[in-house]
Amino acid sequence: MSPGQREGRRLLVSGRVQGVGFRWFTRRAAAELGVTGWVRNLPSGDVEVQAAGSPETLARLKQELERGPGGARVSSVREERLASVPEWESFDVVF
Repeated sequence: MSPGQREGRRLLVSGRVQGVGFRWFTRRAAAELGVTGWVRNLPSGDVEVQAAGSPETLARLKQELERGPGGARVSSVREERLASVPEWESFDVVF
């Protein structure tokens, strides 16, 4: 895989991840890493992230999600590769 190649990922974060600033934490981490995509709360209590970036930056984003902001208690981060790489221009919080 070439260094500049982008991939897409869906990450599902479980635990105490709503009501603790998790979406804003994710947005800030993604912006710092140059990752594009979006994050949203799910009715199940989980947080869903869809992101595009290099394999290295996506791995670093996953590490940040596993850590989470203060007040969060992440129990798992499930990851799957997206079939195609979306062409998002920014990283947004979706309501």
